[in-house]
Amino acid sequence: MASQWRKVKLAFGLNTWVHIPTDFDDSSSSLNSTAARFSITTSPSAVVSPAGDTSGYCPTTPTPSSSCFSLPKSESKSYETCAICLNIMKPGQGYAIFTAECSHSFHFHCIISNVKHGNQTCPVCRAKWKEAPSHSLAFNVPQDMAQINPVTPRYDDWTTRLRRFPSQQVGAGWQSSSLNHVPEPAIFDDDEALDRQNSITHDKNEDDHNIVGTLEMKTYPEVLAVPKLASRDNFGVLIHLKAPPSGRNQNKGGNNAEEPPSDKKSHAAIDLVTVLDVSGSMGGTKLALLKRAMGFVIQNLGPSDRLSVIAFSSTAHRIFPLRLMTDTGRQQALQAVNSLIANGGTNIAEGLRKGAKVFVDRRWKNPVSSIILLSDGKDTYSVSRGPNVETNYQLLVPDSIHRNNSTGLHIPVHAFGFGSDHDAALMHSISEISGGTFSFIEAEDVIQDAFAQCIGGLLSVVVQELQVKVECVHPSLQLSSVKAGSYQTSLTDNSRMASINVGDLYAEEERDFLVTVNVPVDGSSSEMSLLIVRALYRDPITKEMVDLEENSEVKIQRPDNVGTAELVVSIEVDRQRNRLLAAEAMAEARVAAERHDLSAAVSILENCHKALSETVSARAGDSLCLALSVELEEMQVRMRSKRVYEQSGRAYVLSGLSSHSCQRATARGDSTDRRSRLQSYQTPSMVDMVTRSQSTTLGAPQNRRTLDPSKSFPEGADENNNNNN
Repeated sequence: MASQWRKVKLAFGLNTWVHIPTDFDDSSSSLNSTAARFSITTSPSAVVSPAGDTSGYCPTTPTPSSSCFSLPKSESKSYETCAICLNIMKPGQGYAIFTAECSHSFHFHCIISNVKHGNQTCPVCRAKWKEAPSHSLAFNVPQDMAQINPVTPRYDDWTTRLRRFPSQQVGAGWQSSSLNHVPEPAIFDDDEALDRQNSITHDKNEDDHNIVGTLEMKTYPEVLAVPKLASRDNFGVLIHLKAPPSGRNQNKGGNNAEEPPSDKKSHAAIDLVTVLDVSGSMGGTKLALLKRAMGFVIQNLGPSDRLSVIAFSSTAHRIFPLRLMTDTGRQQALQAVNSLIANGGTNIAEGLRKGAKVFVDRRWKNPVSSIILLSDGKDTYSVSRGPNVETNYQLLVPDSIHRNNSTGLHIPVHAFGFGSDHDAALMHSISEISGGTFSFIEAEDVIQDAFAQCIGGLLSVVVQELQVKVECVHPSLQLSSVKAGSYQTSLTDNSRMASINVGDLYAEEERDFLVTVNVPVDGSSSEMSLLIVRALYRDPITKEMVDLEENSEVKIQRPDNVGTAELVVSIEVDRQRNRLLAAEAMAEARVAAERHDLSAAVSILENCHKALSETVSARAGDSLCLALSVELEEMQVRMRSKRVYEQSGRAYVLSGLSSHSCQRATARGDSTDRRSRLQSYQTPSMVDMVTRSQSTTLGAPQNRRTLDPSKSFPEGADENNNNNN
C-alpha cells in the first residue's frame, strides 16, 4: 500500500502527502473503498488514482459517494463559484478544489478552515458530511501573503489528510455547540500588547502629519444686517466645522485593491470588535458574503490596528481575541472568520455584551475604538414582544458603551441591519444610544461596500473629544435653541452659554449646528456682536489638545436702514434649516407609521416636500435640497402599504434619521433611482475605501449591485427598473 501512495506523490509532482488514518483497515479492499471516495487531479484529462492509474479515476460529475480535490490547469467553458469566498474556481490558478460527497465544490483552502474547527456540514445544502479533509499548517506562510486578497490565498506547499468523522459526533448536539470550539477565558485580558512607539499606522515619512492642519471653523449669520429699530426672533447663526485631511493616500481613481495596509500613510490606530450574527437564517449566501466582507476589513487594517471577532446565535462567543493585524494576525483572523457556521437563534444583546467586555477587560488601548454589529434577525432572547409591550432598549446596551456614560470608553456601535427580517428599531436604538450609526443593507451583495464605507471613516479619525462652546456677547442676548441632532448639548440656566459634545470626526468630515437667538432693538451702535464660538479637541496622533477660537466672533450690522442685498437669507443657513426640517418630518412620519396610520405618514412627507420646494436654497438649485426631496419621495414609496413598510420602509427611514442626526454617511436600502445623490456626509476616505471594495474584482459576480461613492444608495437594477416603467 505504501508503494501505491508513493506513486501518487510522484505522479502529483508536489510536496504532498496523503495519510490514511490508522483506524482504516490496511487491506486492498479498504484501499479500494477509500479510492472510490477520494482522488487528486492535476487536469481534467490526467486523473491520478491511489493505484497510479491515470485513466480518469475521479468522475467528471461528482456523485454523492465521491469526493475530490484538484489542481486544474486547463481552461473550461464555464467555471463554478466557491460558495465560501464567492471567487471563481478557475483552472490554472494554482490551488486545490474540493468536491464533497454532496456534489458541491469549494476551494480547498476555504473549506479547510471550516473543517478544522469542527464544521461537518455543507455550507450550501447543509448536508452532514461523513468524510472531509483536514489541514495541517506544516508550512511557512509566504512573506507576501498579506498582499494577496485574503479570500483567495494560494499555497504552493500543502499537506492533506483524509479523515473520517466519528459518526457519534454528527448530530444536532454538535451543531448547537459549534461556537464553543475556541476556549474562552473568563476575563478578556489577553489582548495583544501595543508597540507604544508605533501607536499609529504610518510609512517612513514622519512629516506626513505635520501638513494635515487643524479643524476649520466658520460662522454664518442668517442675514448680514438688522435695522437698529427692529427686532428679530429666532435669528439663526450657523456654525460650520470641517475636519482636517488625513495623512493617508487617497485613491485617485486607480485600482489600489492590492496595496497592503502597511503602505498607507499615518492614521490613528483602532481597536475594532465585530459582533456578527451567525444564526440559522445567516446560512448559505449570507454567510459567504459576510465572510468575504470580513476578509476585506481584515485586509485593510494596518499592523497597529487590532481586531476581535464575536459570533452570536443562541449564545455568544469570542472566536478571535483582540490581536494586532500584522501578517500573522490577519491570517489567523481570516481563519477564524472562515470557520463560522450558521445555526441557532438570535441573541443580539448577548453578542453586544460580549463585544463590550472585550473593551472593558483589555489591558491596552488604541486611540480609536469601535464596534461593528451585524444581524439579519430579531432578538428572541432579550426582547419581549407583543402588541402592548414597549421595549426599553437602554437596558439591552451595556452601560460601558452608553454614549453619555462616565467610564470614558466612548465605544460607538455601527449597526448594520441585514435583509428584510432584521429588527430595525432595535439596531437603530443601539447605534443611537452608543453614538454610532445605523445602516440598512437591503441588497445582500452590498455588505462589503457598506463595511468598506464604515472602516474608511474609522481608519481616518483626525479629531477626538471635540466640544463646541457658544457664548452670548451682547448683554441683552439669550440663546433660544441649539439644533445639534443626536449630539449632547447643555445650556446654562441663564441661556447665555451652551456646549455641544461632538466627539470624533473623520478626515474632512463636516458638521453644521444651528443656534438661534432673539435680536433686540438696539440703536446704540452700527454693529452688534452676537456670539463667540470656540472649538476644543484632541489630536488623536499627537495627543495634544487644540483650542480653536480664531475668527469666532459673530457680528451683524445695525444700520438705520437696510438694503435689499443685506436682507438676503444666507444659503448656508437655509440649506441646514431644510435638512433639519426634513429630518423632523421623517421622525414624525415614522411615528405615524408605527401607529399604522400610513396615510398620515405619507401626508407629512408630502407637506415637507412642498415646503422645501419653496425655500431659497431650492430655488437656487441647491444639491442638498434636491437630494432631500428625492429621499422624501423614496420614503413615501416605502410607506405605501403595511407590508412594504414592515419589509423595508422602517429600516430605510431609520437609517436616514441616523445619517441626518449625526451627519454621517450610512448605507441605505437598495434604491435604483439615478437621481439619488444624497451622500453629502461621505468623506474622501470613505469614497477611497468603497472604491477599493468595488475594485476587488476577483470572483465578483456579474451585475453586482454597488454602493456608488457619489450616491446614497446602491444601484445595479436601473435597467430593469427603467424597463418596468
